[in-house]
Amino acid sequence: MLIFYKRHSEVYDVTPFMEDHPGGDEVLLASTGKDATNDFEDIGHSTSARDMMAKYYIGQIDSSTVPSKGAYEPLQQVPNSTDKSSEFIIKILQFLVPILILGLALAVRMLTKVD
Repeated sequence: MLIFYKRHSEVYDVTPFMEDHPGGDEVLLASTGKDATNDFEDIGHSTSARDMMAKYYIGQIDSSTVPSKGAYEPLQQVPNSTDKSSEFIIKILQFLVPILILGLALAVRMLTKVD
């Protein structure tokens, strides 16, 4: 069931109209569960479209049951406590490990070389 509401707490179930909506069902889905008054008014619907709304009217919202929006609280950022010594060790290992592998490969080649 697709429901949206307008100012003055009017609630409409426009589910049966989704396939016939000239703007497509995406427009109606985007307005689901919210005050769609501005979306409806900005489009400039015709008088016949406004009259059609009566067919989908299902009631009023009891405003005392609608939860109020909470204040926005940004997430607390954890301070970046990277250890600089561990970064240095990783960089040295990234340099030394390939050199050690190359040296080991050359040593094995020289020791196993048949004259």
